[in-house]
Amino acid sequence: MIPSKDEAMKLLNEAYEKNPGPWRAHSIVVAECASKIAKECTDMNEDKAYILGLLHDIGRRFGVTGLAHVIDGYDYLMSLGYDDAARISITHSFAIKDINTSMVKHDVSDDDKQRIVNLINSYQYDDYDRLIQVCDSISMPHGPVDIEIRMGDVKERYGHYPQNKWDKHIELKHYFEKKMGKKLEQVV
Repeated sequence: MIPSKDEAMKLLNEAYEKNPGPWRAHSIVVAECASKIAKECTDMNEDKAYILGLLHDIGRRFGVTGLAHVIDGYDYLMSLGYDDAARISITHSFAIKDINTSMVKHDVSDDDKQRIVNLINSYQYDDYDRLIQVCDSISMPHGPVDIEIRMGDVKERYGHYPQNKWDKHIELKHYFEKKMGKKLEQVV
């Protein structure tokens, strides 16, 4: 389940009030990109894509955290009954199902780390997981950018970017370009 667009925006705005930062604008850009791409794909729903994009980083409502934001977002959205959106809170950070590809601080308990690993491994990724992963990798707070610019920004901030994760994001870009029959940059 997912909330309505209005409810999702309300949740995002409430979260921003608790923890202001550029992550809100980034989330809106992810949502807009996801909606535009989904609209070009005959088997995807643009409203669902938008909502999932808005909520992918909702765990940031609990403060400035690293890995904790994925499990915090998951728990929060599950408590509201939005299991599809909760799933995206986890999967958006793991285009490769390996917790060690996360560049952020692992600021979670051993139990939560294991929960994240178990959740990642329990999901059979679908095109919504892939869509939010690729949109997260092209979205800056001021708008979409070339995927290599965004990944370079992340690499600069965290000091590294695993090559296999970099390659997977490029693969996802090509996947959606083939699916749409258009370059990603033409659509977003």
